[in-house]
Amino acid sequence: MHKKTLEEFAELSASSAPIPGGGGVSAAVGALAASLAEMVTNLTIGKKKYMAYTVELNDIRSELQILRNNLLECIDKDAEAFEPLAKAYKMDKNDPDYASVMEECLRKAADSPYLILKYAARIIDLDERLSLIGSKISVSDAATSVMLANGVLYGAYINIIVNTSLMKDKGYASRLENEAKELLDEYSHKAIQIFNDIKERLNDGQTA
Repeated sequence: MHKKTLEEFAELSASSAPIPGGGGVSAAVGALAASLAEMVTNLTIGKKKYMAYTVELNDIRSELQILRNNLLECIDKDAEAFEPLAKAYKMDKNDPDYASVMEECLRKAADSPYLILKYAARIIDLDERLSLIGSKISVSDAATSVMLANGVLYGAYINIIVNTSLMKDKGYASRLENEAKELLDEYSHKAIQIFNDIKERLNDGQTA
């Protein structure tokens, strides 16, 4: 799925096909958020003014490359998890295996968006640092990246909830929902703060 062109991916997403859905699109946007943050490192590394941060910037760039690739893989993981779930919905509810099969499919369907949520949170952490040590000419890209990642948080979260809400194991569902909500609350607040800090510095001419 992630090997498709952007046009093909967008057309599929717009169609009546079940995949890519909200999870896969969130992963794609997350990969772009990581890419923009990675661009900030590439626009900064080697510049005399930022030489003191070279090692740290290289480490951040390497991590962002991994995050970008992981998120692209999540597009496929999300699609792969949907197929058995779709089959489970078609099972006879009187089938003795129905409940266990459905529960397992719901758990697997929630796994990918939970990963996406965690990856988006990490991108926000890295954007926060890049907003301080990245090249001033690319600070708006860090701001864009952080708000894309913020959107991913919400997209991933709701795609967790849509699965946990149907789980019979309410203890497992509640734990996953609580962990996801904590990440959402913490990192959405952080993303908006980073964006506003960057905007304020731009307005004050501090990034010129």
